[in-house]
Parts: sequence; C-alpha cells; structure tokens
Amino acid sequence: MKMLVAQKTLLLLCVGVSLAQDSNTAEKLKNIEERLRVTEETLEELKKENQVLRTFTKASSDKLKSIQAENKAKKVAFSVGLLASGSQSFGPFDTRKTLLYQKIFTNVGNAYDPNTGTFTAPVNGVYFFRFYVHAHTPNQMAVSLHKNDQLQCSVYSLKPESNANGSNGVVLSLQKGDEVYTQLWENSWVFDDGNSYTSFSGFLLFPV
Repeated sequence: MKMLVAQKTLLLLCVGVSLAQDSNTAEKLKNIEERLRVTEETLEELKKENQVLRTFTKASSDKLKSIQAENKAKKVAFSVGLLASGSQSFGPFDTRKTLLYQKIFTNVGNAYDPNTGTFTAPVNGVYFFRFYVHAHTPNQMAVSLHKNDQLQCSVYSLKPESNANGSNGVVLSLQKGDEVYTQLWENSWVFDDGNSYTSFSGFLLFPV
C-alpha cells in the first residue's frame, strides 16, 4: 500500500515537473518571438534611415557636382592669333567673313571654337574682349566685333600709306549661349604671320 502511494506521488511529481517545463518553454518561445518582432521593427527602422541617408548623400553629391561645374564654368579666358604658322593676307571678299583664329595661346574653359572663330559664353556674366588687326599698304583694313548678329565696335583704315594697325575693345554683358566673333568687312584685307599681329582675346570679368 505504501509503495502504491509512493508510486502515485512520484508520478504526480513527474507530471508537475513536465507541466512546469512546458510552461517555461512556452514562456521562452514567447520571449523569443517578442525579441524577433522587436528586431524586425528595428531592422525596418534602420532600412528607412539608410534610405534617407542614401537620398541625402545623392542630393549632396549632385549639389557638389553642380557647384564644381559652376566654378569650372566661371574660369573663362582665351587668347588666339589668326595664323598657327606661316604668313598670309586674307581678303578681299565680296561679303563679310568671320575670322577663324587658329593659333591658340590659351583657351581656359574651351569657350572659343577655332572651327567657327566664335566665342560662346558658358555662363551669364560680364566679359571683356579685345582684338588687334594688321594690314599692308595700300589695302583697306576693316574688322568689327559682333555679339550674336549685332555689331559692337570696329577698326578701320581706308588706304594706309604704310602698314596699318588697329585695335579696339569692349565690355559686354552676355547671357549663357551668346556668341562673340570678329568679321572682316567686304573689300578689306588683314595680314598675319608668326608675330601674331592679328589676334583676338577675351575673358570673364565676373558672373551675374
């Protein structure tokens, strides 16, 4: 009888321990699930923050590139001679001709195009331009500087008794894309050689 009671008591103890273990396991699983949920929420927050940082970084990079491009565009200066080598007279022609300066002394910003003889403003700003012209007697010498299609200033000598030299300069307010160039008048001559008597220069004074 006593043995039977002892066996029953032992069985009850085992059942109690088993129930307690099951309760602890369930609690542990619940805690694990809660920690996983918190971890997932944290990961989602980190993903959102990472996306915000990526957007901010891209915006900052784009802004930096824009500033660098703008600063580069503000560095503008060129000086060119009519002939790269040799000596030659140009003219006369029946119509006005844009002079193509081939000898590049400097072309910071690459705003001057030797293929067209045209300077194209890379930024809005105030620019200074000067040109020099040389011709031999007794040829008429006449050259003008133009902004787009508008004449700005000129040099002129009708029939020089000796070699003719002339220069002129002007400060112009330009919008991005405006073009500046020099033109030889009809029935006129200019001359150049290795001494670069005939030249064209300009630079950005300040952007606006």
